Amino acid sequence: MKHTFKDWLLATRPWSFPASSMPVLVTVAWSWSRGYDVNWLFALWALVNIIFVHAAGNVWSDIADYQSGVDAPDTFGVRTLVDGQFTVAEFRKLSLCLNTIAIIGGLLLVGLTGLTLLYIGVAGILLSLFYPRLKYAALGDLVIIFCYALLPMTGTSFIISGAIHWEVLWLAVPVGLITVGILHANNVRDIETDQRAGIHTFPLLTGRRFGAWLYAFEVIFPYLWLVALMIFRLEPWWLGMAFLSMPVAVRNARTMLDYQRGGKSSYSNLDEKTAQLQLLFSFLLIIGLALSKLL
Repeated sequence: MKHTFKDWLLATRPWSFPASSMPVLVTVAWSWSRGYDVNWLFALWALVNIIFVHAAGNVWSDIADYQSGVDAPDTFGVRTLVDGQFTVAEFRKLSLCLNTIAIIGGLLLVGLTGLTLLYIGVAGILLSLFYPRLKYAALGDLVIIFCYALLPMTGTSFIISGAIHWEVLWLAVPVGLITVGILHANNVRDIETDQRAGIHTFPLLTGRRFGAWLYAFEVIFPYLWLVALMIFRLEPWWLGMAFLSMPVAVRNARTMLDYQRGGKSSYSNLDEKTAQLQLLFSFLLIIGLALSKLL
């Protein structure tokens, strides 16, 4: 079957890219607002590179989910392989191609910045490759925190300024928690089918009720964290801009907590809605950081 460029692009699940791109952009905005020298070319390079890593990881994870029976004809979510739109062989080639581009781009950046980036990059690639196995052992949430908060934010800090500014990790907490919420919404929805496939996710081990409350915590606590950062003067009050996204977070939390009445179909696409929340929340953070610099 012949595929268009759009088909290949959709196969990478581009709706999820805010999870990887926003930590980079938040770090760039934070560094600039703090007065650090920012290499804007390297910032753009880091952004593009992490999206390639993310896309490759998505495709690789879809292969594992399909072959392990996690993705089946009666499951929600990704249906690219299940419906025969692509073959496993095509997905393997796509993942290999995306990873190759990401690795070449990363190695070039290492040559231009320093070996510190190599360690961060290798950790990210390895976690991406082993993510399916770790996810099946209820460690997916932990991997997400590293891959889409700690590693990209420290890595970006080093790439754009030549040093890791550890204070940026204060913002890794809210950004990372919302990203974990993307995975958590998916796993809460898929408890029965994951159990049938013989894998273990965190919501499967704790149950749907606890999983629903944990999701609510993951999308609401970031706002409380920002309040604490502002009260203790660790970050500027302009970060309060992010509260404009709170109605979306509250709506998502209510949708999850109302799972018994609404049924599974009511939150079947909550992972995508959480990715949209991540995009809005982080974009408002970036605006707040910019205003703190300019005003």
